[in-house]
Amino acid sequence: MSNAKTVLLIGGVDAHLERFAALGVKVVLIQHPDKVTEYQTRAADVLLVVDYTEWDVVRPFAEAARAVYGVDVVVSLTEPGLNPASRLGDLFGLTDGRRYEVSRRMRDKWLMRRHLAEQGLPVPHAALVEDRASLDAFGERAGFPFILKPVSTTAGFGLLRAEGPEDLDRVWARVRELDGGRTDRGSTMFTVDGFLMESYIDGPEFSVEALSFAGRHVVVAVTEKLTAEEHFVELGHAVPARLSDPDRERLTGAVEEFLTAMGVTDGPSHTEIRLSSRGPVVIESHNRLGGDNIVELVEAAYGVDMIAYGAAWPLGLTEPLAEAPAPRGAAVMRAVLREPGTVTAVSGVEAVRARPDVLAAQVSVRAGDTVRPLNDNWDRLGSVVATAADTDSAVELCERLVREEIRIDVEPAAADTPALAA
Repeated sequence: MSNAKTVLLIGGVDAHLERFAALGVKVVLIQHPDKVTEYQTRAADVLLVVDYTEWDVVRPFAEAARAVYGVDVVVSLTEPGLNPASRLGDLFGLTDGRRYEVSRRMRDKWLMRRHLAEQGLPVPHAALVEDRASLDAFGERAGFPFILKPVSTTAGFGLLRAEGPEDLDRVWARVRELDGGRTDRGSTMFTVDGFLMESYIDGPEFSVEALSFAGRHVVVAVTEKLTAEEHFVELGHAVPARLSDPDRERLTGAVEEFLTAMGVTDGPSHTEIRLSSRGPVVIESHNRLGGDNIVELVEAAYGVDMIAYGAAWPLGLTEPLAEAPAPRGAAVMRAVLREPGTVTAVSGVEAVRARPDVLAAQVSVRAGDTVRPLNDNWDRLGSVVATAADTDSAVELCERLVREEIRIDVEPAAADTPALAA
């Protein structure tokens, strides 16, 4: 009889399952019907295909899996699986009973803001959108511009910026259009369940990638983000971030304080933060790994496999990191972007991918596809991840590859189509 531990894994991608399989544990995978891959059907010891975002659906399947196979831990490393995994762990008595509470307020931006205010941490002005009049009232109180965002979606979907009182009719129309529906591209697993208004936070944006071990937070990396004021698309990431030591300490200290205040005790986290004129201010945070190739950037620059830690730590199969690692190089991701129009030809991707200093290169369009104006991360055409000895060199290399070596010919859109704002 095998003594291997059993993990109930909620959702995720192939790389998550690979790390659990490497540990020699039994994996019972509950996967969404839209996300099952050929690898997962082979690698999982047990595969249950259900919509795990629906509690009344996933609970009986999880309870049956526990009764038949036994479950030592319930884990998810993917955004839509975080709440059901933590809720099941609490239900089965495998946690301290508070994981779902913590996960909910990490995913729900309004709960997060309220909790931080109660803890005495700095927060911007924030309020829920209730009706058209609430936009006017918030603008008068917080000033312009201000930001509107869905309470619990991802990848910049549905983010809006209200420039002034004259802009509120447009913003309100878009809120009404999106609210109550599903995200309409990329991942359709998120429901837009209300909008939050927040005062605008100035300053450069970063993300802090951390691992927590029984309440002790270890910052693995600070990621520099390339953004633009005209939209909410993340155009690229660079690790390590180009920061002075004092600024790095301010950011990491603010994130460690934030995670403690939020009740995060174990596992990976990805916290988006701005170094504003008022000091570091957390934009939002996630009790999961960073997306957008950030885990690959971190591993290339620091030699730390955050996915492996996320898999092994809850099973008690790894030692905690003793301290923040030192960088051994740099890694950069840059998005592939082109002006709106119709793609006529694509070339150069395979040659870029074959370079020894490139970790990944992909393009999601082909001839005949439409290039949309940039609104969120799902409007990007692809990405390149490159490495070098230092961040400046990696940025220079990666930007040259996406602009010059990858060829995407586009027939321009009609003159009244908004131009690429980047």
